[in-house]
Amino acid sequence: MLDAINAHLGAFIGLFVALMILGGIIVMMAAAVLRNSRRREAADFLLQAQKEVDRLKKEADLTIKDQRLKARDEFERETAETRKELKRLERRLTKREDSIDRKSDLIGKKEKLLEGDQRELAHRENKLKELQAELAGMMEEERHKLNEVSGLTSEQAAEMLLQRLETQMQHECDNMISRYVAKAHEEGDKRAREIVATAVQRCAVDHSSDLVVSTVDLPSDDIKGRIIGREGRNIRAFEKATGIDVIVDDTPGVIVVSGFDSVRREIARRAMEKLIQDGRIHPARIEEVVSKARADVERTIEKTGKRTSLEVDVPGLHPKALTLLGKLKFRTSYGQSVLNHSIEVAHLSSMLAGELGLDPRIAKRAGLLHDIGKAVDHEVEGNHAAIGADLARRYGERPEVVNAIAAHHEDVEPESMIAIVVLVADAISAARPGARRESIEKYIKRLERLEDVAKSFRGVDKAFAIQAGREVRVIVRPNEIPDNAAPRLCRQIADEIERELTYPGEITVTLIRETRAVERAR
Repeated sequence: MLDAINAHLGAFIGLFVALMILGGIIVMMAAAVLRNSRRREAADFLLQAQKEVDRLKKEADLTIKDQRLKARDEFERETAETRKELKRLERRLTKREDSIDRKSDLIGKKEKLLEGDQRELAHRENKLKELQAELAGMMEEERHKLNEVSGLTSEQAAEMLLQRLETQMQHECDNMISRYVAKAHEEGDKRAREIVATAVQRCAVDHSSDLVVSTVDLPSDDIKGRIIGREGRNIRAFEKATGIDVIVDDTPGVIVVSGFDSVRREIARRAMEKLIQDGRIHPARIEEVVSKARADVERTIEKTGKRTSLEVDVPGLHPKALTLLGKLKFRTSYGQSVLNHSIEVAHLSSMLAGELGLDPRIAKRAGLLHDIGKAVDHEVEGNHAAIGADLARRYGERPEVVNAIAAHHEDVEPESMIAIVVLVADAISAARPGARRESIEKYIKRLERLEDVAKSFRGVDKAFAIQAGREVRVIVRPNEIPDNAAPRLCRQIADEIERELTYPGEITVTLIRETRAVERAR
């Protein structure tokens, strides 16, 4: 049994050993197969890598060739452009050299001509010196002869010669002044007429002829007693509420309201009309109506200021400036509405500034505000130009506008062309026919003074103020004033009128000199 088991165990061990040997052989064979497979895969990978390397190499060679070709083409193009530029520069240098050569030849010719001129000049100088010496000898000889013939000393002869030269020079100066004055007047008048005519034609403002009404019409004279009231209480209450005097006289169908403040006078006029229309006139009713009329006038002032600013196209005005503009609606000067006059001056200033190449907006603004001081000149001490300039400065206006307002009556010196434009526009608006009214006494005095100024000059025979004082004709004595001295005398008379008189617009001085010969045939 044991032998059998050992035999089986020995057989099993042998089988196991055989299997182990067989497994080792199989493992070795599998390893060999795996090695062969890996070798083939490595060989294939190397083959693929070699092919990829060859492909990349070919592509790199092609890229290098393309870049070389491009670089060569770019180099050739740049070389060609450089050659063209060099050729162009060469041509320019050639032309410049030719020009320099021509100029050099020309300079050489001019130098030769200059040398010839210098020689000729030197010759003429020598000849001139000889002539001067000869002339000096002749003058000395003539002087001796003149002294012998006339019996005059050298000092007397020199004085006579100087007097003759002075007379001749005065004559020449007068002729020259006449020519230049005539030329300046011709050109200046022509240009001034063109500018003023263009500005006036383009200005479409209506004539400023509205007046502030200071009378109230009555339906009947019976209402005058009710206006006065018992023992005058109604009229006293009205005057106290409005600050305006009421004049009730024997004039039929009308009463007069009088006061320096044009706004208060307008309030009084409107209140009186409402009281007359309503018929209830007593102190309490008077205060109520006056209060409503005051509010109505204030609204009118505010609307007028804003409407004027929009119509004239002057934006950005201070609210208080707009209120003062509205007040000018009820203010007159020589019968001319100050608001309409200001609108007209604004338009004229804008047109004149445009013709002169200035800023029309600034000129229009200054023209509209130039009389703003008249709205408060009865409340503030001073002339309206200074008051208006102070108000404009306070309301933040530009320095050019402030100076134009202050200088529009020449109280201060104009600091800009805008100020001069406004001054001229103000004179045009005030001087045109129908703009203002003037008392007959003042008008006659101004004409007499105008004639007196002209007659105050030596040689003036007569002087006549014509065309409502816009022209003065001066007749001179021909034996005292020669023709060539007439322009100078005319200018002196005009300057004296400017210094002595104050007037709107301009005055033409016409000087007349004539020689009359009268003979009688018998």
